[in-house]
Amino acid sequence: MTTAQTAPRRTAGALLRDPAIVGGAGLGAAVLLHLHDPHASGSYGYCPFLTLTGLPCPGCGGLRAVNDLTRGEVMAAVSSNLAAVCLVAFLAVSWLVWTVRRARGRDVPMVVFTTRAALVVVPLIVVFGVLRNTPWGAWLAP
Repeated sequence: MTTAQTAPRRTAGALLRDPAIVGGAGLGAAVLLHLHDPHASGSYGYCPFLTLTGLPCPGCGGLRAVNDLTRGEVMAAVSSNLAAVCLVAFLAVSWLVWTVRRARGRDVPMVVFTTRAALVVVPLIVVFGVLRNTPWGAWLAP
């Protein structure tokens, strides 16, 4: 007669270790972007797509947007990169939900990326990238 073995339950401290590491990394990145201003041309290098084509990619302005968010300038962040602001908001909410679930004892991952999510997000990023380079979406350009 064989008995099924179950994995040992992780303690609350072990469950909260990963959210603490991810939160610390995010906070560290935000502090870096707050202290080292990306608004100065070339301060973090140059976008290869922009350098080769002269057109902003979907990520262009993302560092400036996060810098503006750390300074509380939401509208400036939106004008730098709307997609980056949405991504930061999504990641912040996802991290908070993940941390709360882990604090309640549920051993769950932060975000589960599914094929369905990719089929929605990837076209949105492509449309954003194309639209910001047209006269109709010029307000989306950094």
